[in-house]
Amino acid sequence: MKSTVVGSFPAEESSPSNFKDKLLNTFGSYDPFKEAIRTSVIAQLDAGVDIISDGQVRGDMVSIFTEYIPGMKIEDGNTFIVGKIRNPTQEISIKDLQYAKKVMAEYYGGKIPEVKGIKGIITGPNTIVHSSRITSFYKNKEDAIIDLAHSLKVEADAIAKKVKPAYIQIDEPFLSTGMVDMNTAREAIGIIKDGLEVPLGMHVCGILKDAFKDIAKFNVDILDFEFAGNNVNLGVLEENASLIRDKKLGFGCVDSSVNTVDDIEDIEELVTKAIDIVGKDNLILDPDCGLRRAPKDVAFEKLRLMNEIKDKYS
Repeated sequence: MKSTVVGSFPAEESSPSNFKDKLLNTFGSYDPFKEAIRTSVIAQLDAGVDIISDGQVRGDMVSIFTEYIPGMKIEDGNTFIVGKIRNPTQEISIKDLQYAKKVMAEYYGGKIPEVKGIKGIITGPNTIVHSSRITSFYKNKEDAIIDLAHSLKVEADAIAKKVKPAYIQIDEPFLSTGMVDMNTAREAIGIIKDGLEVPLGMHVCGILKDAFKDIAKFNVDILDFEFAGNNVNLGVLEENASLIRDKKLGFGCVDSSVNTVDDIEDIEELVTKAIDIVGKDNLILDPDCGLRRAPKDVAFEKLRLMNEIKDKYS
């Protein structure tokens, strides 16, 4: 049994505080988020997380990608589809992941242990399109989703080749809403999966009662769901566990919707139930969702308690 995070961690932009940073700032080269990445990585490792993220410190899950995708425009914080969606104009998350991996290596004295790793995280094409407004070119969301899947595959392949992550996670919260055409959604994820050199995971938050059977059919290696913040999904999993016997399960066992520390007994009760249902070797423990909104000390303690339970049952 391993542990991971869904993605985000509390972060703040930093200001240049030394001569070098002030000089970089003068020339427009200072990165106000670099220290946030370092802080996030170290916090995750201190808490005992096995597969970390870069903290997703640069913005919301949609705009962080659409900013670099032709055919999409951000205006007043909203994303619009204004033309044919094409390949990204540059690599989007590679530098942050490489830096996070460097910090991780330094943390361990120069070499990352084999049992540890990092994952790339990409907001899925279904969620991005359903979070955007189509103003021209596309007559329906489904065609936009397929084009965006091809665009995001470029980023996924680059992450696999240049970062060599433990796996890549596609975030698709919209799949539990009933708003998405599941055949198109499955085709889109299949496009990203095709020929990918590392395992592919998919995170879907929300209540799964009406979507689980469809989601189980997606061509991914890991399915990640929330179980701490709702009282429905554990029963859904128990009834349908046989449908995902060929996949690992990302098991959300701390509640990311509340900014207080979970009761360790509640975490352990959830985890033991999950072990009974799918077996501990098939589990990857994580929070329900990202922890960006939590105070740093609360986010850290949630991760620490989660890993205390992991270590007890590993």
